[in-house]
Amino acid sequence: MIDKVVASAAEAVADIPDGASLAVGGFGLCGIPVALIDALHEQGTSGLETISNNCGVDGWGLGRLLDDHRIRRTISSYVGENKEFARQYLAGELEVELTPQGTLAEKLRAGGAGIPAFYTTAGVGTQVSEGGLPQKYDDAGNVAIASSPKEVREFGGQDYVLEESVNPDFALVHAWKGDRHGNLVFHATAMNFNPLCAQAGRITIAEVEELVEPGELDPEQIHTPGIFVQRVVHAPNTEKRIEKRTVALSAPSAAGTTEQAGA
Repeated sequence: MIDKVVASAAEAVADIPDGASLAVGGFGLCGIPVALIDALHEQGTSGLETISNNCGVDGWGLGRLLDDHRIRRTISSYVGENKEFARQYLAGELEVELTPQGTLAEKLRAGGAGIPAFYTTAGVGTQVSEGGLPQKYDDAGNVAIASSPKEVREFGGQDYVLEESVNPDFALVHAWKGDRHGNLVFHATAMNFNPLCAQAGRITIAEVEELVEPGELDPEQIHTPGIFVQRVVHAPNTEKRIEKRTVALSAPSAAGTTEQAGA
């Protein structure tokens, strides 16, 4: 078996060219490949097309690439936590293909399974299927690019819309554990879109918190087999941020006052 470990995140992303398409794992800020995104940012790669559930937040995750206008187009499901994203989209600086979340997940999974397209009920009877969703504005606020109508077909009395799968040039993912052969284990909710992205990418690069030797992972616990992964980077100390911090109120005290938890 091939040892797929590379020495650094910078080395792992060094051949990602301008204009490449990237599937990027994570959900919000949970399970995002911070080390790989930062290395790509430092490298200066631009003109990227990203495929991810969201596009980071202002100044963090994919938001770092967005802030410096390194992303020209994105296929995403939820983009509401990034003010710069909204500004660029409305100013005609960014092309956006909004996609139902389950459809996006299946686009990635089907692409990795070699399925070129599939039918789904999500979006039937809306602009998702009928076309006309603004994907890019011009600098005057007019729609420069709108989505095209998609094929709709009936099965068993129910209408379904045809969606094409995706096979991006590269996939960047974050895993809890990985071995030198590229077998990956994701932790809890950080699993989210990571296995789907890993499967879809033509070249998949995984940053792992814990790098173990072949044979140390229980085969029954492996989420993504090494056959889908081409490069592994040990990234044990990546910063993990919380997208939205909330504070709950505690019960009233004996004195009749209320204290905030964690105060």
